[in-house]
Amino acid sequence: MTDQAASEYRAAGEAQETSGWAVGFILFAGVVMVTAGIFQAFDGLVALFNDEFFVATRNYFFQFDITAWGWIHLLMGVLVMLAGFGVIAGQTWARVVGITMAVLSALANFAFIPYYPFWALTIIALDVFVIWALAAHGRDVRV
Repeated sequence: MTDQAASEYRAAGEAQETSGWAVGFILFAGVVMVTAGIFQAFDGLVALFNDEFFVATRNYFFQFDITAWGWIHLLMGVLVMLAGFGVIAGQTWARVVGITMAVLSALANFAFIPYYPFWALTIIALDVFVIWALAAHGRDVRV
């Protein structure tokens, strides 16, 4: 074996140094997931306890009862929050669940735009960041 082949073999077997930016992005994505999950759960509770807080526009394609939206946001918020804690802990399963829940959260908030547009668009933007951070840098942080 030549010296060059041996050094390439050693380099492939050695652990790669984790970038500080990658760790920061993953930690920030986890914190955003926890925070957005809590806010989304509160959003669901508001919809469950006060049917008249949200006012929908007429003739929108996705028309659900406010109580249905309350349960959707409450359950999604709790799941996103729990996955965020898992991402902060560095769990691989949490990255997969986090990406899946962020996609579902973005879709649910897209359908929720006529009820609370500014909030729905803010959560969609945060979900897109979480998806990017977990997909692009998730492999860099392992337990």
